[in-house]
Amino acid sequence: MRYKVLVTGKNESAITAFFEHTSDNFVVLSTSTRYEDIVGHIDYFVPHVFVYCLYNETRDNIVQMLSVNSRLMRSGIPCVILGTKDDCDEFERIAVGVASLVLHRPLSATAIQEKVLKFMEERRAKGKVNEDDMTPGELDPPFAQETDADGKAEEEVEIEPRKKHILVVDDNVMMLKLIKEHLHEKYDVATAVSGKVALKFLERRTTDLILLDYIMPQENGIAILEKLRAKEETKDIPVIFLTGVTERKKIKEALCLKPQGYLLKPVDHDKLMEEIAKFIG
Repeated sequence: MRYKVLVTGKNESAITAFFEHTSDNFVVLSTSTRYEDIVGHIDYFVPHVFVYCLYNETRDNIVQMLSVNSRLMRSGIPCVILGTKDDCDEFERIAVGVASLVLHRPLSATAIQEKVLKFMEERRAKGKVNEDDMTPGELDPPFAQETDADGKAEEEVEIEPRKKHILVVDDNVMMLKLIKEHLHEKYDVATAVSGKVALKFLERRTTDLILLDYIMPQENGIAILEKLRAKEETKDIPVIFLTGVTERKKIKEALCLKPQGYLLKPVDHDKLMEEIAKFIG
């Protein structure tokens, strides 16, 4: 079983390390340092732990964490800060009592994972973690068996077949939440707030279908789709564009890359389900 981690901050290398080196024990989602984004992700992702990767944070960002911490405390979510000693000391001086665990860099990705995992296991032992909300590991067997003292199977309990998985990529937190509400009963759903996060996710996980926002900052949907099509591991994943763009030229530009579908926002629930069912049932 894995803990859900919501990570933010200005230290992009530390955030990337969480995605690349902690998949065995954590399900990681990143967010921006905007208050609205952080709170939005807390509400729909419901992490077990919040990690702030510090790097020359502004006073305003640190003061903001006092308000974020109030939201975390209501849900029993601890805050971990990771940074140099100076950055951590400044954070604790301004945001007094917010950090439940302080990790000073430099630390290897392995050491960070071990310390956060130990911290969470101690909370779990004290009954401070909702185990019903933990995410199963990647390799759950198709059948679970209970054995007697001789190691013989007493009964075999069939586990329901795996739900098909969908990755939703959109920089709008409310849109991610809405689509997840549409899909979560029938599909396993992961969300990413940028193409960069989505590509990192796909380096260590697989998905059956991608819902991809057409207009995003930094890299738009077309750029992300080109990268997906260029890699052997992702080139055959069905991709459906989601967009509010109705300009004919833009639509033709998107269709040149031959996505499997193209849906206009606001997304109609029935049309969305119908379009997805064409490709993954």
